[in-house]
Amino acid sequence: MDNQFLISLTEKYGAPLYVYNADVIEHQYNRMMNAFSSVKNVKLNYAVKSNTNINVLKFLKNLGSGGDCVSVQEIKLCLAAGFDVKDISYTPNGVSFKEISEAKELGVKITLDNLSSLDKFGKAFPNAPVSLRINPHIMAGGNAKISVGHVDSKFGISHTQIEEIKKIVTENGTPVNGVHMHTGSDIKDPSAFVEAMEVLLGIARQFDTIEFIDLGSGFKVPYKDGDHATNLEELGQVLGTSFNAFCKEYGKELKLIFEPGKFLVSESGKFLAKVNVIKQTPNINFVGVDSGLNHLMRPMMYDAYHRVHNISNPNGEKQTYNVVGYICETDTFASDRELGKVSEGDIICMDNAGAYCFSMASNYNSRFKPAEVLVIKGKDYLIRERETFEDILKGQIMIDSL
Repeated sequence: MDNQFLISLTEKYGAPLYVYNADVIEHQYNRMMNAFSSVKNVKLNYAVKSNTNINVLKFLKNLGSGGDCVSVQEIKLCLAAGFDVKDISYTPNGVSFKEISEAKELGVKITLDNLSSLDKFGKAFPNAPVSLRINPHIMAGGNAKISVGHVDSKFGISHTQIEEIKKIVTENGTPVNGVHMHTGSDIKDPSAFVEAMEVLLGIARQFDTIEFIDLGSGFKVPYKDGDHATNLEELGQVLGTSFNAFCKEYGKELKLIFEPGKFLVSESGKFLAKVNVIKQTPNINFVGVDSGLNHLMRPMMYDAYHRVHNISNPNGEKQTYNVVGYICETDTFASDRELGKVSEGDIICMDNAGAYCFSMASNYNSRFKPAEVLVIKGKDYLIRERETFEDILKGQIMIDSL
């Protein structure tokens, strides 16, 4: 998507605006499937939380993806998008048993990550299969907030608690049909996946009812020039060899599952915002845009780096700016960035906006959420309307006596 095309979308749909390129999503999906082509039975379950627009879900479903859900609402979104129930996995954390029961009644695959829920599930649903989310005690990920497989993480059942697991499933007659883990996001070192695989295979050897091994995801995508990304093809060879050897040892062909989210959709997304004001101070030139942390939380929450471009003047004389939002907080998208000279009314483009941008958006400061556009083979489709003031009031109840 070139600059003029993106600018034309803001003229057509307004700004700020999320734009997703379906061709990039398809490329990433095919790249991952090809990387693990040595495995006979491999399945990608898209991590729905990264971008929940129903059209993105439908597009991935049509590519062959399943859905990885962390809430009942995400399950229902997948069903509305047309996913087969057998292709939907539910991997919650810290939810009520009522929600787990609702997910079970919907017929999806259940993965549990604590002993209490595992015991309750076995007693409530005799003979119903369940997968185990294991904590492999591995520190991996690009930020402490997205490192979820270490020993002090709230996620997963510690791999050292295998005897307690076996006691519960034996007493309740619960078949363990899979083992699962997710160590974090933005993992640069592929050895983390190799190490985690060995932990999972060690757990799988304890049961004779295993049908799949789920390695989660966390593959690193590039955010800046020269950024190191996960070597997926090399990793596919290593993990594929290990997995195939285990299947031979185990005596049957198991399914290898991954749950990519950011890897599939992050690079597909552009976030477009219009410049409201140029503010010069003794030390800094601020570019104030018509957006803020309410639309793109990642730089503020994770110190995430997003490439920023002035697509209205990409070849202009370079000047150094801080790009900031309009929220009543310090919401800095980018600091000390060289951009083509910026003027009021220019369109600023932020890359890697396909994952965890709209899905983490809010109405903070009573601002509206932007529209979303999906581009398929060069044709743009509006897939979510921009919010209005009526949306802000929806659900609120006015007390007449006040």
